Amino acid sequence: MKPESDSDFSAFVAARWPRLVRIAYMLTGDFHEAEDLVQTTLVKVGAQWRRVHPGEVDVYVRRALVNNNRSRLRKKRVTHILVPFLPEPEPVGHLETNDYRVAILQALSALSTRQRTVLILRYWEDMSENEVAKILNCAPGTVKTHAHRGLTALRAHPALTSFTGAAQ
Repeated sequence: MKPESDSDFSAFVAARWPRLVRIAYMLTGDFHEAEDLVQTTLVKVGAQWRRVHPGEVDVYVRRALVNNNRSRLRKKRVTHILVPFLPEPEPVGHLETNDYRVAILQALSALSTRQRTVLILRYWEDMSENEVAKILNCAPGTVKTHAHRGLTALRAHPALTSFTGAAQ
């Protein structure tokens, strides 16, 4: 899709919204934060829409989503330092109907931000190592390392050990 006009941007948002929210949900672990993250990202992308190279729209938006998530985490760290205890996360409703899905999300949340991002882009989004490296602005070898370490951590996570054949 060639980014030329506001109607093109609206069509892009309408077509990509569900997928972007799913990616953001996997990154944040909270549906409401995921929607906020996607909205913030799309507002920023919308301001630059005419400057985005036509062949790079999806990569540009995913990179912006990942970068905005990093910024959100940096801001959140300050809040965590200021708050003596963290509130319990609220259930997400229809997204937590499957015990295995809940276990995966719990295990993903235990990973580092970089490992979680690599695993989501590499396996959830089915992107190649080179595509992930391009989004994260790193070498493909770094993506392989984060993927390997992330998968190893997932396999050993207690939430997934009760499921036979989990994360293999």
